[in-house]
Amino acid sequence: MISVTDTQLDAWLAAFLFPLARIFGLLATAPLFNNAAIPMRIKLVAGLAITFAVAPALPTFPPVAPASWTGLAIFVQQGQIGIALGFTMRLVFAGIDLAGELIGLQMGLGFAVFYDPLNATQLPIVAELAGLIALLIFLALDGHLMTLALLAESFSVLPVGATSLQAVGWETILRSGATIFSIGVLLALPLISALLIANVALGVLTKVAPQLNLFAVGFPLTLMAGFIMLALTLPYFAPTLEHLFEQGYGAVSAVMHAASATR
Repeated sequence: MISVTDTQLDAWLAAFLFPLARIFGLLATAPLFNNAAIPMRIKLVAGLAITFAVAPALPTFPPVAPASWTGLAIFVQQGQIGIALGFTMRLVFAGIDLAGELIGLQMGLGFAVFYDPLNATQLPIVAELAGLIALLIFLALDGHLMTLALLAESFSVLPVGATSLQAVGWETILRSGATIFSIGVLLALPLISALLIANVALGVLTKVAPQLNLFAVGFPLTLMAGFIMLALTLPYFAPTLEHLFEQGYGAVSAVMHAASATR
């Protein structure tokens, strides 16, 4: 008769539940995986499948009972680490959304909002377009697989049972967010510069010909100039976004190593 002791049962549960918390934390915040269009059951099955796949290759866990207060603390810490890693990568798409909002505002399309049922919010049309393009390029570059690879690497850099992210790790997230947002502004800079020149030209034209109706002439011209510049810059989006995603992967790796350096 096969007998299982409480220690063995706790070890088996710990080997599954602790990684599951980190994986679910990342799936809740990482790009693509946190999409509201994906049913919750699919996310649950994906989290369980990833856990079963990576659990045999993980380092040895500390002998802690999952039902104890220490086990509960480790469970929460692992979820915290997963959320932090996914949120760091999510900052890349936030920077792209910022670039789209700036472009739409300069084009005069700030009032034209689109209800996004995936995120249950309203976004400008240009920001929604930039987000869709970024998501397609992210999938084309196997960004979702790279995210899972960084997740698997995190178990070696930040093994289960260690303390949660220290202040250095959160500081690294803040610095990475500032860098990524600055890149998002630079992404919108060509269109903003062109539209600024168009607005200055319209201002000079209005000064020369005061009888000219600026609202009747300026808005179509600004909108047309914005669409022309958007069409001219779209071919350069792919290499720029690829560089931006590399920045995001580097930020996730920097957060992991900064947190592990304090242990």
